[in-house]
Amino acid sequence: MSNRPAKLVDILTMKDVYTKLKFLRFREQLDAIESGNIAPPVHVRIKPMNPCDHDCWYCAYHVENLQLGSLMEYKDRLSREKMMEIIEDLTEMGVKAVTFSGGGEPLIYPHIAEAANKLGESGIKLATLTNGSHLHEDIAEAFARYGTWIRISIDGWNAESYAKIRNVKLTEFDLVVNNMRNFANLNSSCLLGINYVIDNENFSHIFEFSKLMKDVGVNHLKVMGVIVSNDGTQSNEYHDKIKEGVKEQIAQAKGLEGENFTIIDHYHEFPERFDKEYDTCLSMQFLTIIGADSKVYSCHDKAYTELGLLGSIENRRFKDFWFSGENRKRLQEINPSIHCQHHCAEHSRNLLLHEYMSVDQNHLEFV
Repeated sequence: MSNRPAKLVDILTMKDVYTKLKFLRFREQLDAIESGNIAPPVHVRIKPMNPCDHDCWYCAYHVENLQLGSLMEYKDRLSREKMMEIIEDLTEMGVKAVTFSGGGEPLIYPHIAEAANKLGESGIKLATLTNGSHLHEDIAEAFARYGTWIRISIDGWNAESYAKIRNVKLTEFDLVVNNMRNFANLNSSCLLGINYVIDNENFSHIFEFSKLMKDVGVNHLKVMGVIVSNDGTQSNEYHDKIKEGVKEQIAQAKGLEGENFTIIDHYHEFPERFDKEYDTCLSMQFLTIIGADSKVYSCHDKAYTELGLLGSIENRRFKDFWFSGENRKRLQEINPSIHCQHHCAEHSRNLLLHEYMSVDQNHLEFV
């Protein structure tokens, strides 16, 4: 029996899948930042195609007043040959993880099961952000076999609200829920999570929806606020009107937590991700984006934009581009305090990275 206090044992055994401190585990990338060199990214997000079978009212790739998508061509998709080439490069470079996301809906990409199996067989960890509409058959089997996590974006709490928000058939909600239930019954080690995107219509249904997701077999439900503007003030004003109700619903939903179900509150992070006071984005060394247009982008929040464009790999391999002088120059040119006055998913990690890099080397031992 352990002699450790119960609370310490709880801390040591608790696993946080969302922590911003993961970068501390990757010495090669930290050394590259300190020396001004480039190491392989730890994590690559691939957007295999831009078409989507849903049409969400708040989608940043299709709404004119939001940052993403100015360079996006709806028809674009990576060819099978390009996808397999990219996976070969990532394997050779020692990239640790790949997430498939949009752009469009990644699981309607015709080669997604093959790509997932190839990544898994290569030893690269695998995940996807998806609407869940095609999480079945060989796709579900591939992610059940090799996936580390799947996160499904949902905003409606029943068939009617879901159809209204996403401009889909009334039957779509039950289809997605059944796909999740069937995936949960595969007894895979792949975590099944939910992004519940909060707006001024669904916020009062967080508890109701959480009960359903727990019954379905979802491992965790993350609550996050919808982004309605590139302007932080406007987005915050939108949420100011509902935030107290959101807090009450989250507190109620947390009463459902148990060994296999967790509520993750990321709603409180919302106001903090717009203004940047640092002039370099250190997160780009850890995570990069490959778009369906065979172009590489600095981050998810600048994908398919001129400011986020690092370069094209249409006629060259990703590994050759990544270590090129062209890429090094572009990575150095992006100044978050000037170029990133919009929502940033990497803001919290950047703050930690800058704090880590600013430690006085003469005082390291005085921990």
